[in-house]
Amino acid sequence: MESLDQLHVLKLYRQLGPVSAPQLAIYVIVAFTVVVITNIICQFLPRKKSEPPLVFHWVPFIGNVVEYGRDPCKFMMQCREKYGDIFTFVLLGRKMTVYLGIEGNDFILNGKLQDVNAEEIYSPLTTPVFGSDVVYDCPNSKLVEQKKFVKFGLTQQALESHVRLIEQEVLDYIKTSGTFKGQSGVMNAPSVLAQITIFTAGRTLQGIEVRKRLTNEFAELYHDLDLGFNPLNFVLPWAPLPHNRRRDAAHAKMRSTYVEIINERRKRGVKAEDEEPDMIWNLMQCVYRNGTPVPDKEIAHMMITILMAGQHSSSSASAWITLRLAAHPDIAEELYREQVTHCSDSKGSFRPIEHSDIERLPLLQNTIKETLRVHSSIHSILRKVKNPMPVPGTDYIVTPDKVLLASPIVTHLSEKYFPNARKWDPHRWDQTIEPDETEADMVDYGYGVVNKGTRSPYLPFGAGRHRCIGEKFAYVNLCTIIATLVRNFKFSTIDGKPTVPPTDYSSLFSRPTQPANIRWERRFPESV
Repeated sequence: MESLDQLHVLKLYRQLGPVSAPQLAIYVIVAFTVVVITNIICQFLPRKKSEPPLVFHWVPFIGNVVEYGRDPCKFMMQCREKYGDIFTFVLLGRKMTVYLGIEGNDFILNGKLQDVNAEEIYSPLTTPVFGSDVVYDCPNSKLVEQKKFVKFGLTQQALESHVRLIEQEVLDYIKTSGTFKGQSGVMNAPSVLAQITIFTAGRTLQGIEVRKRLTNEFAELYHDLDLGFNPLNFVLPWAPLPHNRRRDAAHAKMRSTYVEIINERRKRGVKAEDEEPDMIWNLMQCVYRNGTPVPDKEIAHMMITILMAGQHSSSSASAWITLRLAAHPDIAEELYREQVTHCSDSKGSFRPIEHSDIERLPLLQNTIKETLRVHSSIHSILRKVKNPMPVPGTDYIVTPDKVLLASPIVTHLSEKYFPNARKWDPHRWDQTIEPDETEADMVDYGYGVVNKGTRSPYLPFGAGRHRCIGEKFAYVNLCTIIATLVRNFKFSTIDGKPTVPPTDYSSLFSRPTQPANIRWERRFPESV
């Protein structure tokens, strides 16, 4: 027997008749309008003193995704002008509380483990790329141990040995890639530098056996895996989308490659006398504190992580540096003369680059620093709030329904700390005296003593317990790559204007919009 409600609905349906497509469209528009109006009214209602101001948005759930996605830095700077350093915006249903400036960086990046959590935010994005049980798919205590394991390739002795290997990889690329045929030509800088840096990262951080497998096919796998860093995957990491299918296939292939190497070595049992030590041999001997050897699967996943981490920052930064040098050939010539003065032999010929040479090339170091200031590869650093967090000096309390967002690059581009901040000028660092490190600045999170660094206006590698442990490697890699290119080539823009392409924010990592073509010209026909 039908209930009264069912009878009422049936009666109403018979009275109205079937709904036509135009009628349905009208109903949808009316419903959407009601939702939008209700959302707008709610935003103008009085808010609690403890709640940071909410950035205006038209549509609930969608929020400010368009403005933020188009240009995150511009969006946050505009919000700062209107709301101050602390504000909340809506991003695909999540409430993102932004705290800008030095105080904001310190509040978020030095937050206590019980108050802020990185794993919950990043794991959906990174786990399909890196693999399970590493980085953000494991407890922080385990991540700390993994960081300690991989510091094998980041010691001072290792860095010193990396320089020759990096230089040789760049020279080999110049000779064999086909990009630099003839006396002059055109190249897509981001594409070329992406290839160079995957080879340098592979050779130095992974070893010669892995480097031999870095063929064009492997590079394509890397590219497909890199597609996993799509911001949409924060929300839909396992959606059956084309880029996710390619990501998963690439991960499976790369993991099997590393497992194959590990299995071959386990069959041999010991490292040959003439075989150089590398990261795989190191990880195969590592043991967690609980006595468990690192499983082969985790070794493979850590190797994928190391390759991705070693390539990403260097790829983006080296591309930006090359583009900037093309736009400012005067700086490129200064870099060249600096090497002539400090890195040539008695006959005036360049000698191979040594790690000690980097200290003799201050303009090269400042070029790297300035590019990382203006073109930081990560514009937003996120943390999930676990407990109510009062903001010192304010009435605000950031509650567990929020995600905290720090943006060091906004500080990098602040006139307060860097006059004429938008201008790329390596010479701004010539007279800059960086503060000495004090004991209060240093902390050991379990993988070695590092500088917390959150009170600095310049944080290209983050800060706190999740600060990038590969910072020194990145500087060595970038200095060697750029020094080698400057020795061999002059660069210029296609149209002769001192401009660079806009930033592409479609990925988690900011990079130059492609194609970004520049001209190259050999300095000497016999240079390579």
